[in-house]
Amino acid sequence: MTTDQTSGSSDVWLVVGLGNPGPTYAGHRHNVGYLVTDELASRMGSPFRSHKSGRADVVEGRLSLGGPRVVLARGRGYMNESGGPVKALATFYKVDPAHIIAIHDELDIPFGTLRIKLGGGDNGHNGLRSMRSSLGTGDFHRVRAGIGRPPGRQDVADFVLSNYSTVERKELPFQVSDAADAVESLITDGLEKTQQRFNS
Repeated sequence: MTTDQTSGSSDVWLVVGLGNPGPTYAGHRHNVGYLVTDELASRMGSPFRSHKSGRADVVEGRLSLGGPRVVLARGRGYMNESGGPVKALATFYKVDPAHIIAIHDELDIPFGTLRIKLGGGDNGHNGLRSMRSSLGTGDFHRVRAGIGRPPGRQDVADFVLSNYSTVERKELPFQVSDAADAVESLITDGLEKTQQRFNS
């Protein structure tokens, strides 16, 4: 079992679900990161609670017996303000970017599939752009949950800020479970093995 150790890195992993807060946005494609962190919190057997910074809700614990400490997090602000809370938590828990995992929706991947990567640009994703800006680097892990492109001429912003279709909602629990498995795999088995397993 290996983890990516970098100089100055603690054994803590910060797992960030990107999304928008509140019931209005709960079922939107843009909020798949929240759904995955909900699944991970369920596996850890703990509810989200307010972090003392007041900028995020967190769950602290371990995903496996004897595994490293994991902090699940989701910001209390909107998607395009994700970076500030993530930076505050990374500073508080002394987590290097290499031990941060961002879970987010991805337009360029078909619905139901995943891609795992380390680093890269933001590809127009406001949450990733905010994280890159606040952290000063894009060198964090990403679990990219495919949502596909909007049908016809539907505006991209309208598409990501709309609910999953009836057909998609039936398949969504499987994608969410797979994405949670991918997070666990990243933490316990490292990037290469996780990519081999999940990059469909």
